[in-house]
Amino acid sequence: MTGAATGATLEGMKPTLLVLAAGMGSRYGGVKQIDPVGPGNEAIIDYSIYDAIRAGYGRVVFVVREEIEADVREFFAGKFDGQIDVDYVHQDLSDVPDGFSVPEGRAKPWGTAHAVLAARTAIDAPFAVINGDDFYGRAALQTIGDHLASLPVDGTDYAMVGYRLDRTLSDNGTVSRGIVSHDDEGWLQSIEEHTKLIARDGRVASLDESDRVRAWFTGDEATSMNLFGFTPQAMAQFQERFAAFLTEFGDQPKSEFYIPYAMNLLKERGEARMTVLRSDSEWFGVTYREDRPAVVQRIRELVDAGEYPERLWG
Repeated sequence: MTGAATGATLEGMKPTLLVLAAGMGSRYGGVKQIDPVGPGNEAIIDYSIYDAIRAGYGRVVFVVREEIEADVREFFAGKFDGQIDVDYVHQDLSDVPDGFSVPEGRAKPWGTAHAVLAARTAIDAPFAVINGDDFYGRAALQTIGDHLASLPVDGTDYAMVGYRLDRTLSDNGTVSRGIVSHDDEGWLQSIEEHTKLIARDGRVASLDESDRVRAWFTGDEATSMNLFGFTPQAMAQFQERFAAFLTEFGDQPKSEFYIPYAMNLLKERGEARMTVLRSDSEWFGVTYREDRPAVVQRIRELVDAGEYPERLWG
């Protein structure tokens, strides 16, 4: 039953920050997760971890691909000592349930929900999921962290932050976003993935593979930026849904097991539900290398405004 619980809550347990940093940045042209953008050579992830520490998180787990782990470890070595515990796990293409195999022609791992599953043996507390190349801000991480502390310890009521769609676009090309619908009480109804969104004529257009408009949005729709909050119960649920996904789509070399896909299925089956926490918080990120100057400028502005120190660490 959705939300079934013993009554014990997670209050007093420090949440974990699960950072999805396994992408190789094919459109960006490098390992963008550790590209310095701050005045002290900080990456965007540095700001997320700094905000998480201020918001009371107790641990950060990086999900990386094996071939970039050494670079990521070197970049962050010694930065957080004594402030937050750090662990690393690998997202591996071959990490599939028993009875399944990687199809011929498959080159990349299976997507964001698969990345979450990569940390299943490392998670023993409520956790917030973020992308390693997105800036979320302290307020959003605090909101998710506070919400996690109120959840039943064995419950399946989860949460996400919904950003305004028009504040999550790039001036340099299309972006992939999950468009969120929810009821009047804020409970998630669906997350629909749109893989080619772009600002056009004062609105937001969703394009198909031939760049024809498939849908129009006003821009104020709630949008998933992969800022989710889960209890550890989600791991077993995602593992079960991943097996079902592979049964249906596993032979497709570019199929993606996204968090929104898994969450939609859990909701439809009555196995979990999710609160949408609407937010006007600022978001920015680096999908394309051309996005980088605007990110550098915005972080400089936040530092000048006193939101962050000139150097985050030491």
